[in-house]
Amino acid sequence: MSVSLSVMTFNLHDDQPEESPNSWDKRRDLCLSVITSYSPIILCTQQGVKSQLDYIQQGLPAYDQFGISRKGSQDPTDQSCTIFYNKEKVELLEGGTFWLSESPSVPGSTAWGSEVPSAYTFQLKRVEPPGFSFQIVNTNLDEVSPRARRRSALLTWQHMASLPPSLPVVYCGGFNTQKESTTGRFLLGRSREHGVIGDMRDAWPSARVRKNVALIRTYHDFKGDKQGTVEFLKLIFRALCLCWDRQTQDLHTDWILYRGRSLVPVMCEVVNDKVDELYPSSHYPVFAEFMLPRSVRMLEPTPPVPAPAQEEES
Repeated sequence: MSVSLSVMTFNLHDDQPEESPNSWDKRRDLCLSVITSYSPIILCTQQGVKSQLDYIQQGLPAYDQFGISRKGSQDPTDQSCTIFYNKEKVELLEGGTFWLSESPSVPGSTAWGSEVPSAYTFQLKRVEPPGFSFQIVNTNLDEVSPRARRRSALLTWQHMASLPPSLPVVYCGGFNTQKESTTGRFLLGRSREHGVIGDMRDAWPSARVRKNVALIRTYHDFKGDKQGTVEFLKLIFRALCLCWDRQTQDLHTDWILYRGRSLVPVMCEVVNDKVDELYPSSHYPVFAEFMLPRSVRMLEPTPPVPAPAQEEES
């Protein structure tokens, strides 16, 4: 039995023209290698098109996937927010998708100045064994409109707030904004949106162990550490000049949020694997490991005790 829940959020940056140095054909093996080396129980991908998702699925035979195109049946090959899950370690109980708009049940719908449709995929899962249930959420907010991001964040939080308070939630995604923004502050419970306030927590500052702290940006446009080093120095300078809350000591746009006391993040990492100067995506994946509740860990099955040998009667 797994005593922890591991999650990775990974923006795949769709496909690029064949002649591009960052085309999918050139980076797909590296992308799959990153995933398999971390082997998350849950993998949330954003901006993945069908050809990419099919390739990842072929390389992950122990996983199933759940999610549909952001345009619905109008274009099933378009980008989607997909959840891959290790079917040997978790069981899918139910799942669904809605759109981040004023008509959330209408596939491909947009609102609030959004440039393209944004979808919200969720699943209710149960760890096997012994039956610890949780919900996993995956989304990719609009890249252009701050208002669309704020309203979309409100819509997603309202869905999570409607769940039983005792049900843990892990919320992954490409938020296309920083945690200091109105969107981030609302979700993290530090500002209001339409009179309500979010109650999510961020796995990155909350984790007992953080890896690659110097990589303060998760979006790097295939430039990797070259951009990150400069930004880190800028952040240090800013931190010296301001009273900086530990919650905002990064400029990540790819987040793993959570709610529920039964989830304890023990490790979080910005994954910067590369081969030479080739990166698997324009975004660094983010990996987090959550410790399961003590009551669950105590239910780990013990090896069966062999029955004593019986002597045959003569």
